[in-house]
Amino acid sequence: MDPMPSVLPDGEPMPEDGALPARALEGAGERPLGFYLHVPYCATRCGYCDFNTYTASELRGEGGVLASRDNYAGQVAEEIRLARKVLGDDPRPVRTVFVGGGTPTLLAAGDLVRMLGAIREEFGLADDAEITTEANPESVDPEYLAELRAGGFNRISFGMQSARQHVLKVLDRTHTPGRPEACVAEARAAGFEHVNLDLIYGTPGESDDDWRASLEAAIGAGPDHVSAYALIVEEGTQLARRIRRGEVPMTDDDVHADRYLIAEDVLSRAGFSWYEVSNWATSDAGRCLHNELYWRGADWWGAGPGAHSHVGGVRWWNVKHPGAYAAALGAGRSPGAGREVLSDEDRRVERVLLELRLREGCPLELLRPAGLAASRKALADGLLEDGAYGSGRAVLTLRGRLLADAVVRDLVD
Repeated sequence: MDPMPSVLPDGEPMPEDGALPARALEGAGERPLGFYLHVPYCATRCGYCDFNTYTASELRGEGGVLASRDNYAGQVAEEIRLARKVLGDDPRPVRTVFVGGGTPTLLAAGDLVRMLGAIREEFGLADDAEITTEANPESVDPEYLAELRAGGFNRISFGMQSARQHVLKVLDRTHTPGRPEACVAEARAAGFEHVNLDLIYGTPGESDDDWRASLEAAIGAGPDHVSAYALIVEEGTQLARRIRRGEVPMTDDDVHADRYLIAEDVLSRAGFSWYEVSNWATSDAGRCLHNELYWRGADWWGAGPGAHSHVGGVRWWNVKHPGAYAAALGAGRSPGAGREVLSDEDRRVERVLLELRLREGCPLELLRPAGLAASRKALADGLLEDGAYGSGRAVLTLRGRLLADAVVRDLVD
């Protein structure tokens, strides 16, 4: 689930003070609270990326001064203080913090620690809080990692994508093969308890052997978590234009399915277990708790341009441009661009959509009669696990994971 999609949805206007309906905070004490902090800066734009990110050249002109990296940590801290006002006397310490991007590590390590410090000061952190940042392998070194660890970060996610140079070139990734693996060792030396490597499969020109080599390189580096995502070619990206011009081929769904099966085979034999369709960990402790907040419909506040938030069935999203974001906060206004209040039916559908992707699956009691009928067919077709179904849960089999989107669609209908 993406807390920072590139295209903002429609919705009702956001109040200038960011106030939430009273119902949003009902029962809040029973739900965990997390923070997502979006850092929208990148040194270069990867060819496949359609996230809400900006290079230095893209921020020149209107709003450029306001959007400077130099004062960004202070702006995020200001939104965190706004969150404290909006959530009132909410007693919950923050359970997870995830700094994403963009490239968060383009900021000084002290800036990331400063943003975390604002959360600690305003809300407090749970004793076992998971504190994660994403990182570009070329934007960190041992000293940087040590400063993050000393500042309270205990989990880090490196964008590896591939171990093959020709695949990285198609993706316009700037790091060199081998650097992500070295980063894992440096993070371990700095004291990071949990380390993730992100991989992408299905890049034009990638072979099965290339994908196996990437998986084996990732495993050999010693992370306790691996995320593997099928490449999605988004309209408007450089990669989409190259494919349309015939410069590079496009892989199809069958290729993606084959690569997923390879991932499951290689990772499981190395001691990793899937816990979400695209995520594997070596233990329950290695699972990404922050992402589980999204998948389980908990509460999180997304700070930063374009970031999305959810509290008690109310979802809202911030203005996209860093200049507009800074201007709103500078004027004492919420940077929220719009919001929607989810109905009970909306929330039920979202639970099915998200929980079915988890290893624990979703309760059958969430399904309507048509969905239950579809689940029985999915069971007969080998897409759901027999044992779990008998215990009242819909859990995807390996074949079901390959067809997860279709299964989910049938069960919510």
